[in-house]
Formats: sequence, structure tokens, C-alpha cells
Amino acid sequence: MRRLTLLLAGLAALSCSGSPRQESMAELRGRVIERARVQTVYMDSLLNERQAPGTDWQGPRTFQDGKLLTTGVSGWVSGFYPGVLWQVYKATEDTLFRSLATKYTKPLAALLVRDTDHDIGFQLMSSYGRWLDSGTADENTAEALREVLREGAGTLAGRFDPEIGVIRSWNGDHWNYPVIIDNMMNLELLMKYGDRAVAEKHALTTAANHFREDGTTWHLVNYADDGSVLGKQTVQGYADDSAWARGQSWALYGYAMMAREERAAGNEELAGTFYGIADKLKGWLLAHLPEDGIPCWDYSQTDYRDASAGAILASGLLILNELKPDETALQTADRILRTLASPEYLADPRTNGGFLLKHSVGNLPGGSEIDVPLTYADYYFLEALSRFPR
Repeated sequence: MRRLTLLLAGLAALSCSGSPRQESMAELRGRVIERARVQTVYMDSLLNERQAPGTDWQGPRTFQDGKLLTTGVSGWVSGFYPGVLWQVYKATEDTLFRSLATKYTKPLAALLVRDTDHDIGFQLMSSYGRWLDSGTADENTAEALREVLREGAGTLAGRFDPEIGVIRSWNGDHWNYPVIIDNMMNLELLMKYGDRAVAEKHALTTAANHFREDGTTWHLVNYADDGSVLGKQTVQGYADDSAWARGQSWALYGYAMMAREERAAGNEELAGTFYGIADKLKGWLLAHLPEDGIPCWDYSQTDYRDASAGAILASGLLILNELKPDETALQTADRILRTLASPEYLADPRTNGGFLLKHSVGNLPGGSEIDVPLTYADYYFLEALSRFPR
């Protein structure tokens, strides 16, 4: 009995002196969702204060110098706040968030007549795509949502040049035919609701021309009309030969998504090709990430961290883990998400303009959105948390 008493006492002492129990990912996600409930409602109130009756739709872009900065329907980030709301609704089943999400999603149908850039994939998949995935629509409404997505996919495919083999990113620039790595993220709209062959050709052409030997990617490739390459740049990064952090995250996520969609369709050869591109880039990124998992805005720099690049990377790594169990990808995503959910990055209630995350970077060389919250950082943070295996 004395030995048992001593053993129990020793175990109790060990328990008391040991480190606190780590929060489970389910607990962490629940905590973040509760914070998102508060923040998204607060943001809606700020948007309502800004918007006079009868004026055009406004959504959040960032919060800077104590002011909420907004975007119109045509802004490339317009779909992310609706997408955050749909994710909060799906996690809570609170009809308040369904109402808010519907309110901010419906006006984005105006994008269907706009064909001046590639961003319709971002805009519609994060809003109408999330609405459809929420499971709240009856069949008539669901078919109407699918029709919006199909029309949007047609608009995006209309920017494809078969001679060059890629979708043009922007119109009217000083480049001849610019294509940015971000464009990989728009291909999900085509893979699910449009011309898959266009998406596949774009991904293969991008794989041939955007990537360096070490697996990292340039930001922009400028093509001649015959498909030859005129130049390669890293517009939003530190230098043309540096690794702009968000661009690397777009690339990994985009090719992981393509691999997932090809596998779902039974196209194992293409799935393997796209997986290999993402996996090679993953190896480079994991070797260069800071200890807490949040990269600086460019991997060659050590000043401003970019929570958006971390959140996108975590979600992309979890897609890779779904395709093939990958302990390094899973552990890295875990590390990133725990850091983003810490007080260093997660905003206090009713602060930060209603955004969840602090410390992102939009375009440092352009002097825009430096060390501020960004709407897509919140979107991919919630998405990554929902993807983490239970």
C-alpha cells in the first residue's frame, strides 16, 4: 500500500510539474470559430456604417491606420468575406451567418459580365462555391448557384489562348501576355464547373515555364504571341530570383488542388504529375520556413511576416496529406495553425477591423498593405482548420 501511495504521489507531482496539456486541434478550431462569430458580426456593423443606402456593394479588404478599407464587387478579394461567413455558418449552423453570407454573396453575380482579369475563380469559388457547399440550398437554388459557377467558368475559359497554352491574367498592362502564379488558384472553378482541358493545359504550361530548378516559382511569366517566353519576374517579391512567400503558397496549393481533382476523376497520370510539382516545392518550403511556420513576405527577407502565406500554405499542405498521408506536411500545418491561433496573430474580439488575423503583407514593393490584416488570410485560415484531420 505504501508503495502504491508513493507511486500515485509521484505521478501527481509529475503531472503538476509538467508542461500544460496542449490544446487539441478540435479545441483550437472551436476557439477560433467563436472568435470568428464575434469578428464577422463586428465587421458587418462597420461595413453598414460605411455604406450609404443605394450605394454599390462594399466588402472588406484590410484595416489600416484605424480605418476599414473596402473593395467593390470587381476587386479580386471580393469573395473572401462571404466565404468566411459561409464557413462560420457551416461550423455553427447559426442562421444569422447564413443570412449575412447570402447578403454579401448575391451581388457578386455581377462579375459574370466582367472579363478583364483572371480573378473570377477566386471571387466565385469563395462565395458561390461556398454557398453551394454549405448544403443549405434547395434543389432549385442549388441549380441556380451551379449556373452562376458554370457561367463564371465560361468567362474564365474565354481568357485562354490555345496558341500560348495559358489563361491571361490581366489586360492592358505593359506586358504582352502576363500570367501570374496566382492564376493556379482560379483553375478549381474550371475543374469543377467548366472546361477541364483548359485548366489542365494551363497547369502544364505553367509547370514548364514558371518553376526554377529548386522547385520554387517566379511570380510572373510574360509570353509572346507565339507562346515563347519574353521574360520572368517576381513583381510582388524582393527580387526576380527570390521566392515571394505568397506566390510559393499559391503554387503549392494550386498544384495540390489539381492533383486532387485529377485523382477524383480517375486521371492518375496527371494527378501524379501535379502532385510531384507540389511535393517538390513542399520540400523547399519546409526547409526554409521559420521555426513557428509563418514565412516572411519573401523567403529572402527577415522583416515582415505574412500570415496569409502561412494560412494558404497550411491549407495546401493538408490537401497533400489527404492525397497521400504525409507526416511532415501534417506536422507543419499543425505548427502553422497553432501559431496563427496564438495571441501574436489572432486578434482580440472587436478589434482589428473585424478581421481574425493580424500581420499579413499584400504588396510590399508596391507600398501596399504592409503588416495589416487581409481578408484572404482569414478565409484560408478557417479553410485549413476545417481540413485538419479530426
